[in-house]
Amino acid sequence: MKKALITGASRGIGRAIAQELSTDHHIYVGASRDAAAVVDTLPSAEPFEVDLRDSTAISAACARIGELDVLVHAAGIYPKGPFDQLGDAQWRDGFEVNFFAAVQLVRELLPALRRSRGLIITINSGAGFHGVDQGSVYCSTKYALKGFTDVLRLEEQGRVGVTSLHPGPTGTDMIAADDRVKMDPVDVARAARLAVDLSPETVIDFLRVTPLRKS
Repeated sequence: MKKALITGASRGIGRAIAQELSTDHHIYVGASRDAAAVVDTLPSAEPFEVDLRDSTAISAACARIGELDVLVHAAGIYPKGPFDQLGDAQWRDGFEVNFFAAVQLVRELLPALRRSRGLIITINSGAGFHGVDQGSVYCSTKYALKGFTDVLRLEEQGRVGVTSLHPGPTGTDMIAADDRVKMDPVDVARAARLAVDLSPETVIDFLRVTPLRKS
């Protein structure tokens, strides 16, 4: 059975992807909390409990993973507010979870992914393409993540696939108060499944998924 590590798997898009892939993958449930509860709902899974702000903890957790076929970085936080009201802590937290954790996970797990000719999927956002009001931290992290995956795709071509998935508004806790039309996280998970099911000779570079109705 193939193996997939999914961060942010305790809720939202990450949890939907874990459930989608669990039919034919052993799932490492990446979460800082509630991982055991998710593991109990999947046919073959184990917890990957780690604080994504802690680089030492990430290294230790990755060392326990042997072979890997799919890495999905779905964890994310959204420090929202006007730029002049967001402090250093919010900027650092945003980049630690949304960007630097992805970079470190790739660095630690790239040898295993090369051996399997595997796939990296980063869950980005429409905010990785355009600015969002009161989203200076979030947009900056997503632009950085897109730049990283674009370069990684070039450097790893022929060895590891790299897909940047950009969902529009999705019905998760992160934007629960947002009154825009939202997609079901299950539909985003199906888009991720599309990338996973391709042969190693083919990769979806980036994929934008949005609600059919915009308002």
